[in-house]
Amino acid sequence: MRLSGDDHYDNQLPMQRRRLGASDLELTPIGIGAWAMGGSGWAFSWGPQDDRDSIAAIHAALEAGVNWIDTAAVYGYGHAEEVVARALEGVSPKPYIFTKCGRNWNERGEIVKTLKREDVRKECENSLRRLRVGAIDLYQIHWPEPEEQIEEGWETLVRLKEEGKVRWIGVSNFQVSHLERALRIAPITSNQPPYSIIQSGAEREILPYCLAHGIGVIVYAPMKSGLLAGTMTRERVANLDPEDWRRRSPYFQEPILSRALALVERLRAIGARHGRSPGEVAIAWTLRHPALTGAIVGMRSAEQARGVLGALEFRLSPEEIDEIAAFLAQFAEAHA
Repeated sequence: MRLSGDDHYDNQLPMQRRRLGASDLELTPIGIGAWAMGGSGWAFSWGPQDDRDSIAAIHAALEAGVNWIDTAAVYGYGHAEEVVARALEGVSPKPYIFTKCGRNWNERGEIVKTLKREDVRKECENSLRRLRVGAIDLYQIHWPEPEEQIEEGWETLVRLKEEGKVRWIGVSNFQVSHLERALRIAPITSNQPPYSIIQSGAEREILPYCLAHGIGVIVYAPMKSGLLAGTMTRERVANLDPEDWRRRSPYFQEPILSRALALVERLRAIGARHGRSPGEVAIAWTLRHPALTGAIVGMRSAEQARGVLGALEFRLSPEEIDEIAAFLAQFAEAHA
């Protein structure tokens, strides 16, 4: 079925969907992450990225039924949003488009943290222009920084929603204390925390709080930025592009690197029983949590997309979840 204009995927298609918080957005279990599509030349680059590969990845995911894309203005200093717009030119039905604000950049290429009213408004207008849309489906505060500007930034998103420039408003990387401050002003559609088998801290407070307060959750880095995808090796880590921000990440250094690579082999064994990749197992582990609406999955090529799209419908059994937990406990004990 094809729709015209700015119509979106409807909820009559057979794939499982989950409603995002109190919104009318019905999301597939995974969405397209556009962080790496920002390319090179900015502070948190993943290294050079061919736009043609990014567009091919988006098309492969959409053809498989994925119905949402998450990006941000700061990814490539606007470039990722432009790539998303190019990829969606002539595409019907349209996926939902989510983007973020709160990170500007100056003429020297330095990121500026701001939630001031005029800055957020300018960011929104620029994102609308780059994405070539009349309204953003979900507009999110990227980080709760500067902390003293949280209320001003959130109030601005409320106004933008009232004006019809954005349909729903959410946050990203908010702790419970930040969520409580925003809730005093207006309801929160969603929160976007990092969450994976090796970075599961959100389980302690953030996910239970969101579940209890009707806040949708879309997590990022379910494969921990490719570390759990099944294609990462020590050699590949050692040869990451000099621009790749992961070279600075403690997760790509010892002692965490060895733990992660050992975990991948356990995920590989579990996935082999079902014809699934380690990355798909890692994504399925996050989707087991009842607070989650969906997981953002980075895709840099059509091949990468096809390697994780099985996670749309693959779920772990309780026994397999226990198997992963037991492995983590045994590994921690052996290396204590």
